Amino acid sequence: MVEEKANADWIKVKPAELEKIIVDLHKEGNTPAKIGTILRDKHGVPKAKLLGKRITQILIDNKENPKTEKAFVVEKMEYLSKHIGKHKHDYTSKRSFTKKQWVVNKLDKQAAAQ
Repeated sequence: MVEEKANADWIKVKPAELEKIIVDLHKEGNTPAKIGTILRDKHGVPKAKLLGKRITQILIDNKENPKTEKAFVVEKMEYLSKHIGKHKHDYTSKRSFTKKQWVVNKLDKQAAAQ
């Protein structure tokens, strides 16, 4: 028989503390994914969602404006575009740029479906 545990009793960080940590990490310029990694590695929180909300939802509730995944990909594409302009024979970067285009197209299709 499987026991049901209370909602994340073993996590030592309180939800209010977690929100403050998340907002501070965002102000340092970290992405929501990076914030999740930092919470896991430094604070022992496997998933912020265990305490009630997702990281992006916490940022929105605190009137922070988190970048979307598409914004990060487009930013990386701009950097790669400049790099490819200078280094025409860097085929690895060209391949990376193409893969980023695939990601943007996939995100656009997902947004259109919603």
